[in-house]
Parts: sequence; C-alpha cells; structure tokens
Amino acid sequence: MMVEMAEILHRHGPAYRAKYGGRMLPSHRKAMRDIERCRTSELGGHVYNCATCEETIYQYHSCRDRHCPKCQSGKAQQWLQKQQDHLPAARYFMLTFTMPAELRRMARSHQKLFYHLLFRTSADAVQKLGRDPRFVGGRMGMMSVLHTWGRNLAYHPHVHALVPGGGVAKDGTWLPSRANFLLPVKALSKIFRAKFRDALRQRAPEIFGTIPLQVWKTQWVVHSQPVGNGLRGLKYLAPYIFRVAISNRRIVKLADGKVTFRYRTTDTGKLRICRLPAGEFIRRFLQHVLPKGFVKVRYYGFLASGSRPQLKALRQLLGPLATDDSADFHVGSPTEPGTEPESSLGTAVPCPTCGQPMHRRRIRPGEQCPQGLSPP
Repeated sequence: MMVEMAEILHRHGPAYRAKYGGRMLPSHRKAMRDIERCRTSELGGHVYNCATCEETIYQYHSCRDRHCPKCQSGKAQQWLQKQQDHLPAARYFMLTFTMPAELRRMARSHQKLFYHLLFRTSADAVQKLGRDPRFVGGRMGMMSVLHTWGRNLAYHPHVHALVPGGGVAKDGTWLPSRANFLLPVKALSKIFRAKFRDALRQRAPEIFGTIPLQVWKTQWVVHSQPVGNGLRGLKYLAPYIFRVAISNRRIVKLADGKVTFRYRTTDTGKLRICRLPAGEFIRRFLQHVLPKGFVKVRYYGFLASGSRPQLKALRQLLGPLATDDSADFHVGSPTEPGTEPESSLGTAVPCPTCGQPMHRRRIRPGEQCPQGLSPP
C-alpha cells in the first residue's frame, strides 16, 4: 500500500510540533493541517447514489492547499494553454538565476524578502544588460518562476526565467537577438550579484550586516539555454508551478521512524534512494512551503500586465506562439491515486456502472462515512 504524506504527518506531526513549537511559521502549521485533513471526514464530502443500478460512491472534499500532494492535478495544462495565448512568436531562452549556498540559511528564515529580491534583481539585471546595443538594445520581457527544492528535498532557491530572444526599441520595433545567444552570462551574473547586494543593503540593512563579505566576491551562477520557439520552455516550467516538493508516488516506505523515498540525480538521472528520520523529512518538506499569498510566477518588461498594449502589438507583428505540438504535454507525475477534479464534487456525475446520472447528498464536515461505505 502506498505511503502518503498525510500518513507521515499523522504519525510524526505531533512530535514535530511539540519539538519546534512556537518556532514554526504559520504557513507551515497550515500546510500540515490541510494535508492531514485532505479527503477526510473533517472536510465533509458527497455521497453519490444511482437509482438505476444502486451503485454508491463516496467522495471526501479536497483541501486545495497548493502544497498538498493530492490537490495539484490538471492545473498545469490549463496554465500552459493560457501562456500560449499570451506569448508572441520568437526564439526563446531559459535563464536560471541561483542564490549562492552561503545565503540559503538566511533566505529560509526571511523567505518573502529573499524571494522577492531574487525575482526583482534577476529581472533588473536582464533589463540592464539587454538594453546594451551590443546584445539586444531594447526593452526585454521575462516570465519568471520560483523553484526552491532539489530532488532530494534539499533547499536550493532559484528562479527560472523564460525570455523571448529580443527586445522592443523606443519606437516599438522588434530587435531580435542572435539565434543561439542572448546575453553573456558572466556579465549577467556580476550585475545580478551587485543588484541583489545593493537591494538587500537598502531593504534590510540589519540582515545585510550579518552576511559575510566573501558572498559578494564569489561568482554567482547564471545559466542560459536556447529553448526553441518557447513551447519547450513552457512545458518545462508548467509542472514546477503546480508540483509540490515531493509526490506521494515517490515515497517508498515509512518504518521505524524513518521515511524512504526515491529521487533521480540531477547530473546522471540515475534513480537513488534517500532514507531520513521522519522529523528531518518533515522539516525538509516544510522548508518549501511558500509564505501565505506569495506569487511564484511573475512577469516583467513587455510581458508584464501593465504592458498589454505593447504585447498585443508584438503579437500582431511577430504572430502568436505556435501551439501545434502541445497536445502531448502532461504533468511530470500522474495524478495521485484517489484524486478527482474539485469541480466534479457537488455536481451530477455519470454512474461508472450504468452511465446514468447519480443523485448526490452532502456529508457535512465531521460527519462520518455512511455505514457500509468506505472512503476512496
């Protein structure tokens, strides 16, 4: 039987809360509570009855928490289609901006501040270098996505940015970049580092004073890769927007107070096994829970919401993004067992046995499953 995140939290969550108490962030407490309650009687549900063949189905409600492994299905495809309707046809590049290891511990304690600076300064660095006529010479556009985890749940905050290969001149004309080159990454990394340093010093001088000076002298990592017409980049980003740090499918075993899960190494792609004490596993999972209301996808330059007239003109000039090869897109991991589209709850559904419409009855939160029925 598959081990789920909810079971791990049910068994070891009380000890984790007792150990860390008031040091836990409210967002962490909420995520734990939501995952523990998801598709249980605490959230209520519906019973569906078929009058024709007497088939009965019971469904619990979902928690809809964006960090719940059970609740992130079907959204990536919708987002992908929306972006295809939004972006202009062009060559695209994927830029990755990585925060150095020396800053990660501080970033984990001040997530809103550091994540915001990671977004803002990476975008400012691209705009600054992009205006240089040696490279593009115009205003650029960016779609940036925050990603905080490594495959073994290690804390590794970085931003992926999908960038059209070109910029807009002051007179509105399109200035294309070179085919397989956007911006020099060494120069971009230096500008990114300097802008992050200056912004942190201005926004939080008390935090800036605790950062070792060596951080501002080491080389920061920026990676650039051409991704064709943009669909490849969109398909890469879409799962990360809705995927959580670990899916239930990757959890292998919960025994003797330890959690065993699978992951693939980044460099070789080989399958590896990681075994952690349950408390450490929960800690690693929770460090990827985002602050309440935090937006993990942001748009800059001519892709920003305030530049819709300019973007509309670009789409008329360059044409819309191609959509002919998007039909085969799927989220990286299949839907978790027992999930169902939230929109189906509380609506008429066809009977899986005879196909006739089923009648529904609401089960209120806290009300137990009717006698003789078992929850999915």
